[in-house]
Amino acid sequence: MLMSHVYDPVRRWLASIAVAAVVAVGLIAVEPSPRAAQAAACTGTTGVTVVVDYGSLGGGVQVACALGDPATGLAALQGASFTVTGTQRWGLAFVCRINGKPTAATEPCINTPPASAYWSYWHASGSGAAWTYSTLGATSYNPAPGTVEGWSFGAGAAPSITAP
Repeated sequence: MLMSHVYDPVRRWLASIAVAAVVAVGLIAVEPSPRAAQAAACTGTTGVTVVVDYGSLGGGVQVACALGDPATGLAALQGASFTVTGTQRWGLAFVCRINGKPTAATEPCINTPPASAYWSYWHASGSGAAWTYSTLGATSYNPAPGTVEGWSFGAGAAPSITAP
């Protein structure tokens, strides 16, 4: 009898390790693999089109497709192969840089940038639709496949092109 009491803590510990391993494998299996982006507007409802207008930063306007159904505007931006830097204070809840612009010398990304020089976030219901300023942040908005997400650097003006 004494022997079984010695092994009880060991059995409990091994059981908890086994449960943790099963949960971890289950999480890995459920996690969807990222989809590759297309360097053009999406076709139909194959994904969410993303427009990035660099404005005065140089780089023109870039259009890409985040294939599938991204869960957030931030996921669409990243799924369209844009790199994103948030602020030290707010993390990715506040987009400070897209593809390294503005540079760290121009904007240190510690807090929110000034109202005259920030990434404004826009939506369009589809190709040719009007831009609408987002009332939600990119981590809170869920764009539907077939819609267009817009990012424009400056003082809050919409992207300079019609939603593709």
